[in-house]
Amino acid sequence: MSTPNSHHRPAPLSELVEPDEFTRRHVGPSPDDIAQMLSTISMSSTDELLDATMPASIVAGGPLALPGGVSERDALRRLRTIAAKNHQVTSLIGMGYTGTITPPVIARNVLENPAWYTAYTPYQPEISQGRLEALLNFQTLITELTGLDVANASLLDEATAAAEAMAMCQRLSKSKATAFFVDHHALPQTIAVIRTRAAPMGWEVIVGDPCTELDPAKVFGYWSRAPKTWSVNW
Repeated sequence: MSTPNSHHRPAPLSELVEPDEFTRRHVGPSPDDIAQMLSTISMSSTDELLDATMPASIVAGGPLALPGGVSERDALRRLRTIAAKNHQVTSLIGMGYTGTITPPVIARNVLENPAWYTAYTPYQPEISQGRLEALLNFQTLITELTGLDVANASLLDEATAAAEAMAMCQRLSKSKATAFFVDHHALPQTIAVIRTRAAPMGWEVIVGDPCTELDPAKVFGYWSRAPKTWSVNW
């Protein structure tokens, strides 16, 4: 027996089924698209395509022992539960990694600008373009404040930047030397990364006091900790 306007009443919560659109939003081809692509390459199924392209030695013999799939909402709920187990503590790492004060105008308009870290498409979470634009803005700001013709900015940490500087020194140097000098005041992780980068290239890393132990004729460049500078032996 129906009652007036009964068809306008909302369905019980238990009967509501939220469509899981995760797959649709993150996997581009539809079943029709897949069928058309398979037809174009004369394949009957994706399994046949994989059998024809994947080496048998790396194909699993059976299904993976994975749990059943869940909806995007359930997955996010589980991730939040796991993340809640983290403990926020004060970092005492030191060794060049120190806290900084970021002006709110920079944090909001550069680091937190969603236009620079939002994915272009759901299946391509790309933020490199935003990083490049942020670095360009920073470099432009520095040139205007200092009156310099050019400025440089990098997302690299000091150790990686030092290793890159060493490689650049070697490429630019006209010296036949195969050694690179590092200030003994450099942080240990900086020296370690420089040595790691130099080893496969066959370069010797000399660590010492630049005031008393640096012989320019024996090196193609050097790295100084204070200030952070590099120099090429021309």
